[in-house]
Amino acid sequence: MARDRRKSEEDGRAAELAALWFLRLKGWRLLARRYKTPVGEIDLIMRRGGVTAFIEVKARKSLDGAVESVSPRQARRISAAARGFLAQDRTAALQACRFDIVAVSPYHWPRHIENAFEGDQ
Repeated sequence: MARDRRKSEEDGRAAELAALWFLRLKGWRLLARRYKTPVGEIDLIMRRGGVTAFIEVKARKSLDGAVESVSPRQARRISAAARGFLAQDRTAALQACRFDIVAVSPYHWPRHIENAFEGDQ
């Protein structure tokens, strides 16, 4: 059991790294990685121009499976954590913000889904 959990953790970190570099190539700048609050965690917080994106990275066998794996409960926790970040980052609080998903699957380029869900679901 611990081995499965460790493997999942390693796969998740590799997916985050792939998503990070994919987004950097698209012109996004990293603000925070694995941003943790008591109410939730955000995998990546990135900015490009006047937009701050709170990004959930999902790795699955298929890109569609990755996108579908973000539950409403998880979206609420990400939204709650985003409020904590906005309270600390004045620039982000004054900019357009959105919630994105980056789906990572073997043998495919990552898929970036903008405005994947609304905050406070």
